[in-house]
Amino acid sequence: MAGTGLVAGEVVVDALPYFDQGYEAPGVREAAAALVEEETRRYRPTKNYLSYLTAPDYSAFETDIMRNEFERLAARQPIELLSMKRLGICPWEFSWKEYELPAPSSGQKNDITAWQECVNNSMAQLEHQAVRIENLELMSQHGCNAWKVYNENLVHMIEHAQKELQKLRKHIQDLNWQRKNMQLTAGSKLREMESNWVSLVSKNYEIERTIVQLENEIYQIKQQHGEANKENIRQDF
Repeated sequence: MAGTGLVAGEVVVDALPYFDQGYEAPGVREAAAALVEEETRRYRPTKNYLSYLTAPDYSAFETDIMRNEFERLAARQPIELLSMKRLGICPWEFSWKEYELPAPSSGQKNDITAWQECVNNSMAQLEHQAVRIENLELMSQHGCNAWKVYNENLVHMIEHAQKELQKLRKHIQDLNWQRKNMQLTAGSKLREMESNWVSLVSKNYEIERTIVQLENEIYQIKQQHGEANKENIRQDF
């Protein structure tokens, strides 16, 4: 079956699995595999069939975190363990402080700056706890409605995905039915053409046999006439 839109001389060979029979017969699979192997040994592509495609960009969806992690894996470096210390930013000094309440070291007991940093750290933690309490109060007031809206959005997304899935399944089923109908139609035409071919071959054989018989009869008649003419000539002498 020749495909449309092909270069002159190219042919797309397609099987008719909905029409052809005998795929499970003993030796068929082995014979097909042998034919494919023989063809692959002789066939050498003359062009790149993927030349119309652009080069794949494997880093299109990578984030900085993913890229750093890939680099760490490539360098075979151990993963950084999770720190159990809670870090926050101090709103007064805009510097990172540990969410702990450590006192100044023994060497800084008389250092006012060290004590001021500890006080600032405690104030940052107090502010953080206040923000957490405020967030909890907001969640208790609006959290239920937010979850309801979130669940409704999830339901709409699921319904939309299910509709798209049904459309896709219907499209696949329609393609399969179309392919089956095309193959059955092509199969019936092939069967009709094969029957006509057998009938024509049989008629040609009958015609050839009749021609041979007529040639033999003509040859025998000529021989009989020849012998009769010879006998008449002998009688005349």
